[in-house]
Amino acid sequence: MLEYLVLYQSESGNTKKIAATIFSHLPGTSKDLIDITTDKTIPEARVYFIGFCVHCGSCSMVVSDFLGALSGKQIALFATCGMGSSPEYYSSIEHSASVWIESDNEYLGAFICQGKMPQKVRRKYESLRTAENAPRIRLCLQNFDEALTHPDSLDLEHAKVFVQKILKKIQADDTL
Repeated sequence: MLEYLVLYQSESGNTKKIAATIFSHLPGTSKDLIDITTDKTIPEARVYFIGFCVHCGSCSMVVSDFLGALSGKQIALFATCGMGSSPEYYSSIEHSASVWIESDNEYLGAFICQGKMPQKVRRKYESLRTAENAPRIRLCLQNFDEALTHPDSLDLEHAKVFVQKILKKIQADDTL
């Protein structure tokens, strides 16, 4: 059994970038970094960092099914989403994904940051613009443009700090 397993689902590379950062800041060699959609067997671990790209405010069925199947593990979540940096929205994402974690696991927390979106999203916003919704579409386009540089170096630094926080929490649990 591995000490740490970093699993992720990434469509545009944003979540994969965060996963690689988390993996690189985990200690030792008893660890692995795996795309959750792989065909290879996913090894068992003591601590799971599970990442996903956000769709409609939550994780995919692949991720929720995997979370629901874990038992007796320590689990931390991470995600990237195109919508702006809103603590309230990030909290709702965390809640909607963490409900899949069974109660016999220890939930360690979540890290969520903004990630760039495909250009087709911008084109969709532009095609939906009308006189009535122009202010809302302008905000969506502004958010899209702001997301183009994410995850950025500050997001990666925050992911590193998240790992350090989780490791301290695990160490504290181990000394109890």
